[in-house]
Amino acid sequence: MLLKSSLLKKLSGMIGILFIMVANTYAQKINGIIYDLESSEPISNVSIQNLKSAVKSFSDKDGKFSIDAAMGERLSLFVNGYTPDTIFLYQEGVQRVYMMRDGKSIVLNEALVTRLTDSRLDEEIKKAKEQGQVANASQYQGGIRVSPSRIFGKKGKTARKNLDILVLEKNNRIIDRRFSDKLIASLTPLEANEIPLFREQFRPSLDFIETVNDETLKLYVLDSYKKYKSNKK
Repeated sequence: MLLKSSLLKKLSGMIGILFIMVANTYAQKINGIIYDLESSEPISNVSIQNLKSAVKSFSDKDGKFSIDAAMGERLSLFVNGYTPDTIFLYQEGVQRVYMMRDGKSIVLNEALVTRLTDSRLDEEIKKAKEQGQVANASQYQGGIRVSPSRIFGKKGKTARKNLDILVLEKNNRIIDRRFSDKLIASLTPLEANEIPLFREQFRPSLDFIETVNDETLKLYVLDSYKKYKSNKK
């Protein structure tokens, strides 16, 4: 019995050490900066929580924060005066997060849309779809079609334009999770400051990225790099 008990204790200790080693392998310090969406001013005292581990941190006076997390995990963000948000960690490096003020409607443009978190992007897509539906429905009154240029025509066009911008950004993010900095850097000699331009020029379609396997994607990157080098000559 004593021998069995001793073996169990040793086994438990080994499992504990193994668990810590695995946890340390996947956990890392995630550093980031939180800004106001429109002014780009840093936001202090934002509560940042890892939704998987419940570990919590706060942003400092410069909007900077550091928290234990791993790629694929989610962080929730909360601070008075701003809409609560959630970010999904899929790109290594400093996380730059932009938060929207409570009750604030924004005028969308392509630059601003790239700052939205994934969850905020989904909310804006939903809102743009609803606005477009309201505008289209308002073109009919008493069974008679009213000219869209007279009733909500501009609003409907704006909603459709916003939706196009938002959906394009969402699709690009889905693509870039596989067509990533890490993948491109592992297959090409491109410097970090060259990768964004390369990605913009050779970003594949959403249909392609959702259907190809990893090996085919690697071949695509290598082939694209050959074209990139050729174009620079």
